Amino acid sequence: MIQPIRLARRIRAAGDDDRVDDPLVGDQVGVATKTRAKSKKPSMFKVLMLNDDYTPMEFVVMCLKRFFAMDLEQATRVMLHVHQKGVGVCGIFPYEIAETKVNQVMDFARQNQHPLQCTLEKA
Repeated sequence: MIQPIRLARRIRAAGDDDRVDDPLVGDQVGVATKTRAKSKKPSMFKVLMLNDDYTPMEFVVMCLKRFFAMDLEQATRVMLHVHQKGVGVCGIFPYEIAETKVNQVMDFARQNQHPLQCTLEKA
């Protein structure tokens, strides 16, 4: 059973900012309830980069550094994995972020006239 609580009102005496009285106020009764919405973790998605025979390795490394905040060593490792295996994971993100990163990489590749492909799949 939820217990009722009494509400208190803070009263300041005129001209006396330091003195505070906290009397219980008449018959005012309130009910305190705690509601907690259980938030669900968002689904995660892998951003995948696909190998092709035309996009320079240096461009792939630049994309990985620029859009996935990788350092040179990590970006080079991922680029070599993509080159050797045909596909590699650039990162795992919530859907909206993964989609944005895919679009950023694809747009940047098109602007630089490279056929680099990037996609996402559920993690």
